[in-house]
Amino acid sequence: MKILVPVKRVIDYNLKPRIKADGSGVDLANIKMSMNPFDEIALEEAVRIKEAGKAEEVVAVSIGPAKAGSDTLKSARAIGADRAIHVETDEEVEPLAVAKILKAIVDEEQPQLVIMGKQAIDDDNNQTGQMLAALLGRPQGTFASKVEIDGDHVAVTREVDGGLETVRLALPAVVTTDLRLNEPRFPALPNIIKAAKKPMSTKSPADYGVDTAPRLKTLKVAEPPVRQAGEIVPDVDTLVAKLKAMGAV
Repeated sequence: MKILVPVKRVIDYNLKPRIKADGSGVDLANIKMSMNPFDEIALEEAVRIKEAGKAEEVVAVSIGPAKAGSDTLKSARAIGADRAIHVETDEEVEPLAVAKILKAIVDEEQPQLVIMGKQAIDDDNNQTGQMLAALLGRPQGTFASKVEIDGDHVAVTREVDGGLETVRLALPAVVTTDLRLNEPRFPALPNIIKAAKKPMSTKSPADYGVDTAPRLKTLKVAEPPVRQAGEIVPDVDTLVAKLKAMGAV
């Protein structure tokens, strides 16, 4: 079985984004970038499935600037991906265009399973996995907290509002991962060195016949409002009175 894992280069989750002075977007100059945390979880799960002997190859894919190939996909190969595909583009690619590119790659590579993060932490769209499954006409299991391969099926335990739901999908399928699926590993130094020798092919959106021109326009980006300080009240009666005055009860 072959597993395809899309990964995205985003601002490191430990950092607080800076808004550009003109409000046109997020300032990415001189800021640390990393692999999207949900994608790290997806890649870790794919590698674990391979280590369990249920997959023969893990292919990582990234759509983005040159650094996505030299940094993000190198990290993916160090973690355990066997090879990588970099679709190089300098512009931000919207979810539908990403899904169309991934569909073309899936048609070419024919993986039995696509595992991807449920969302990227920079745009928080949570759309690409569902769009990809729809374009492919394949079953999908989203927000996975547990993934088990069972022959030509995959059992996916999903985190839903009411608790957990388990669905059994016929392969090939698309799975998106949630935070509690696993704990991603740190690549060992020998694997980091070996990663540079693992193959990576570089493509462009045009190679897959996909138009990545943006269809959405960002009007303004602003910091969220500062949270107001709380107030300590002496007793419950005072609390209820204040809530009533605010119209909260």
